[in-house]
Amino acid sequence: MPAGILINTAEAAATLTVGVDAFRNDRKRTSARTRIVEGLSIVGGDAINEASIDLFAGDFFFGTFYNTLNGVVAATMPDHYQALRPTKIAPGDALTATIKTAPTVSPLKIQVFGREL
Repeated sequence: MPAGILINTAEAAATLTVGVDAFRNDRKRTSARTRIVEGLSIVGGDAINEASIDLFAGDFFFGTFYNTLNGVVAATMPDHYQALRPTKIAPGDALTATIKTAPTVSPLKIQVFGREL
């Protein structure tokens, strides 16, 4: 597992519509320090693979990711961790989780793992 959580957000399904940045209100979406992103987890929604996000750092596209567990109240476990190739993010570049497929009813929790240098 990576060093720590860079962003941890949970939000109601009603506000996570297609095209919305799930990190828009998180003060850690940008940093004055270089960061290394190593993975993420997405839990919530009413069914596994119901909701998806496109993850970006500045203009860099990590990919499209789906929720791996339904029910946001569940604890995030190692099985829900989706590893990424460690990627250095320049200071000032925003991490963005754009909703591609919105959850229907239940909230969504998204965690981005990595380190600040």
